[in-house]
Amino acid sequence: MFQKRLSFKGKDYSQQCQFLFPLAKLTFFAVVLSSVLPHADAFDPLDPFGNITIKWDVMSWAPDGYVAVVTMNNFQMYRHIMSPGWTLGWNWPKKEVIWSIVGSQTTEQGDCSKFKGNVPHCCKRDPVLVDLLPGVPYNQQFSNCCKGGVLASWGEDPSESVSSFQISVGLAGTSNKTVKLPKNFTLLGPGPGYTCGPAKIVPSTVFLTADHRRKTQALMTWNVTCTYSQFLSSKYPSCCVSFSTFYNDTITPCPSCACGCNHKHNCIMGDSEKLKRKGINTPRKDNEPLLQCTHHMCPIRVHWHVKLNYKDYWRVKIAITNFNYRQNHSHWTLVAQHPNLNNVTQVFSFDYKPLVPYQSINDTGMFYGMKFYNDLLMEAGPSGNVQSEVLMQKDKNTFTLKSGWGFPRRVYFNGDECKLPPPDSYPILPNSAEKRPFSFSNTAICTILMIFLTW
Repeated sequence: MFQKRLSFKGKDYSQQCQFLFPLAKLTFFAVVLSSVLPHADAFDPLDPFGNITIKWDVMSWAPDGYVAVVTMNNFQMYRHIMSPGWTLGWNWPKKEVIWSIVGSQTTEQGDCSKFKGNVPHCCKRDPVLVDLLPGVPYNQQFSNCCKGGVLASWGEDPSESVSSFQISVGLAGTSNKTVKLPKNFTLLGPGPGYTCGPAKIVPSTVFLTADHRRKTQALMTWNVTCTYSQFLSSKYPSCCVSFSTFYNDTITPCPSCACGCNHKHNCIMGDSEKLKRKGINTPRKDNEPLLQCTHHMCPIRVHWHVKLNYKDYWRVKIAITNFNYRQNHSHWTLVAQHPNLNNVTQVFSFDYKPLVPYQSINDTGMFYGMKFYNDLLMEAGPSGNVQSEVLMQKDKNTFTLKSGWGFPRRVYFNGDECKLPPPDSYPILPNSAEKRPFSFSNTAICTILMIFLTW
């Protein structure tokens, strides 16, 4: 069969094209994968080891099962679990029941009609557990329990990032060889976003007695690891960022519909009379927001303002505004990635902690509220904002205000990445327009006009 050969200026390019076409297909396939996989992956480059680990320690055997202590550790540096708290579920591998729980409770009891006398706490094959609220009777409490399911992030307060309860399981195995591990773990914190792996048997946990002179260990231990993906939590961002500077009167706003415009039909204007009704700030069970009408329709806006430029320092003002009338934020966190955060001199009104996920790079920091001062971001309204200023020392070898250097590369609020404005809309220096080079055609036209007018 005749095959048309490609040639140009006497050269034959058929063999080169036969090689390049498959390479082009492979390159296109790789580009498509790279645009899809990062959104589906739970890996966070600013917190590569962040996860929630659920540990089961079998402490003693019972006539028909075991007694275990379940501990939930939030090892995420800046993502916490806020009210209404965590919800934990799993499937039993056999016909296990929960005889009793201390420090937690199941949302449903299930069908326990086959039991006579003592009735189990829960007979469901797929129990769902929640934390107890503060102030429950002392005999229902367990260590690190009863906080309404709220867990602080590991970076903010490790002592408040732990929750635990004790569970007595019946109709289960009574030895290490007969116990079957629960499966299909699910974690809501409080909404979707977490994916839990299978339970894995690990070396038994070692405990120290009160006098620290004797070690004991669990009879059996298994771990479950849960990781977070913002893509699974919501198809839209939950916050956006706006920029402004002292050297430019232009304010770069959040992009339009940065968080989607699904709630635009039932938003409320900031001066609406509806805000005076009772119960307007009461949260709903489905966590449906009630947003203030804005062009970006985001529950949270972070504003980064380059305020002052000293000889050896420069100052930034950070303001966080809540536009949701039905939700306030306790234990909030703000993470920014900026090359000059390695030279932070002073932070006003916020607590600050540098994040160094990669030891050789120090360009990420976490801001969070001071306890009993501004660690609670109120719902939308006059009090629905917190703000601070940051003073950074200049690195004269790298410092510049050109090309958007003064603005962060990434911003996270409560662990979710915020939508940034497009780079070409950032405030520019006033003299940048004067440095625009003339093209050859403009120069030539100007020269000809000058000669013609003076001739």
